[in-house]
Amino acid sequence: MGSPSADRHWQKVLSPEELPEGRVTSVTCGLVTVCMTRFKGKYGALDNKCPHQGGPLGEGSIENGLLRCPWHGWDYDPISGKAPGFDDGVETYPVEEREDGVYVGLPVAEPHVRTVSDVMAESLTNWGVTSVWGMVGHSNLGLADGLRREHEAGKLRYYGIRHEGAAAFAASAYGKLTGRPAACLAIAGPGATNLLTGLWDAHVDRAPVIALTGQVDTQVLGPGAFQEVDLRAAYGGVAQWSQTVLSTSWHAELINLACRSAILNRGVSHLIFPDEVQNVHAAEDAPVGGPEGRIPDRGIAPAEAALDAAVAAIRSAKRPVIIVGHGARFDMDGITALAERLGSPVLTTFKGKGLISDNHPLGCGVLGKSGTPIASYFMNEADLLLVFGASFSNHTGITPKIPTIQVDFDPMALARFHAIDHPLLGAIGRTCGLMVGALAGQDIAAEDRTPQVAERWAIWRAEKTKRLDEDRGNGINSAAVFRALTNVLDEDAIIAVDVGDNTYSFGRYFEATNQAVLMSGYLGSIGFGLPAAMGAWAATQEDDERFAGRQVVSISGDGGLGQYLTELTTAVHYDMNITHIVLNNGQLGKIAKEQRSGSWDVWQTDLTNPSFAKVAHQCGAMGLIVTDPGQLEDRMRAALDHDGPALVEVMTDALLI
Repeated sequence: MGSPSADRHWQKVLSPEELPEGRVTSVTCGLVTVCMTRFKGKYGALDNKCPHQGGPLGEGSIENGLLRCPWHGWDYDPISGKAPGFDDGVETYPVEEREDGVYVGLPVAEPHVRTVSDVMAESLTNWGVTSVWGMVGHSNLGLADGLRREHEAGKLRYYGIRHEGAAAFAASAYGKLTGRPAACLAIAGPGATNLLTGLWDAHVDRAPVIALTGQVDTQVLGPGAFQEVDLRAAYGGVAQWSQTVLSTSWHAELINLACRSAILNRGVSHLIFPDEVQNVHAAEDAPVGGPEGRIPDRGIAPAEAALDAAVAAIRSAKRPVIIVGHGARFDMDGITALAERLGSPVLTTFKGKGLISDNHPLGCGVLGKSGTPIASYFMNEADLLLVFGASFSNHTGITPKIPTIQVDFDPMALARFHAIDHPLLGAIGRTCGLMVGALAGQDIAAEDRTPQVAERWAIWRAEKTKRLDEDRGNGINSAAVFRALTNVLDEDAIIAVDVGDNTYSFGRYFEATNQAVLMSGYLGSIGFGLPAAMGAWAATQEDDERFAGRQVVSISGDGGLGQYLTELTTAVHYDMNITHIVLNNGQLGKIAKEQRSGSWDVWQTDLTNPSFAKVAHQCGAMGLIVTDPGQLEDRMRAALDHDGPALVEVMTDALLI
């Protein structure tokens, strides 16, 4: 028994007779977990951690009058905490039995002492890293506590996911959409390796991301401790910057370098946090990092002679065509002004879909394998290509046979796959402005192609209308699905698109206005859609007027959704207003098509699916199913109007894409 004292507070831990004689349980009281015992009519309150390996004594049992540790069998007196025959033991707390239950006298909590993790979490938010996705676990608890403090201070939003791969995809999509880094958090070993696919997506698509991974204690690093992985080696190809945090590091400066590198190099920065370093005390006045004076003005202009030569080529071209990729997403005002000055058709890569409206008089949709016949027609007719922020991927189909001007702010992106007539190193927006200025008042040879663009759209829309009625009795055709989606989506919706035949159909049939489209471009990773939408939704919750209040929609096939299906519970947990459209055709349709085109047998591409609409409902989201084309628009609108996560399952024909 004990008595109240100034340095303890008393907390009720058990109701009368709640703990039977001879039994043990653990009770969490604030930040302290107590092992409660009852033996020979007395109650004991012991520190729950065995002093040897930290075993949870509250999960042990009383055998032959002694409390046995469940991890390694060490014995303690269940009331006094002493180890019979030894000098060691377990700390105990005073206990009082009162009329309403059993109380324990716990020490008054010491004030929090600032740690390395606090300094680094504060530095992250100073850099504008305000969204973190991840999974809290045993080797990142100190860092997680630092992030928690920033979360509770209103400086950070943290989203706990069901699989670390979803965290990395969400962070990658956020970076693609905003141009700013978000972070993903994982434990050592499998948690850190689970991040890799999403981080590769960010790496190859040049999206800024901060990866924060726990690590085993430095004292056991090397011999092969539990969950030890050489994370510097594992991340060697994906992280353009990677460092281990040491107790003697300049902790704020590590965050400065990580964020600066992610932003300027447009890639993954990786910080490794050994377990014990996370809790090292930091000085109360330890400096906090931030971007002030660390980011240069990136609005560079091309070399004057190179720009003059490019402008001369533009003036003399009769049929110039502009091609824009995802790298031009923040510079479309200047590109559109240049296109209107030239009367030039504007084509986009697939990753650039929606950067110019398909309703713009010069917008021609997507070029390449998932594109429109409009875009391919105008490229084939061109005598000069002006390429902005595109990578010349083989999927895009930009021909090397036509004279080309390429503008990019990355010197390694210029002439990456073949020689370019006019490679211009410069910021895209500024370079376009200089081009428009140089062409002002000048005679140009370019023909106004606006009437031809309208003609080609009329031909393609007539063809799409014919396809609306196709029906083999095996489900709805993709032309109908994306006509309906075109009709119901907001003009500025944010759309995350997965990988598969659904993606190709989206590229062909969906007519973009001012939507922002996110996809796994160079990596082409199935499963991207739903986690990416979670990343986009987080951007709509922040103080950024570019994204506030916008619809967020993800599109996938049944194969893609199956990869991260349980993230529906994440969307429900955080009440994410996301609408997911899943095209369920019961197979990996794109792979089956590739098998047929390669003269292979179609094999192992059939899928056994649940009712995705019912799964969504069981997860707490709205779930709707569409089996008839006439239901498409109404059910899509109902899902979009729903205040919270919703899923529309469309039963589709795998061959009508």
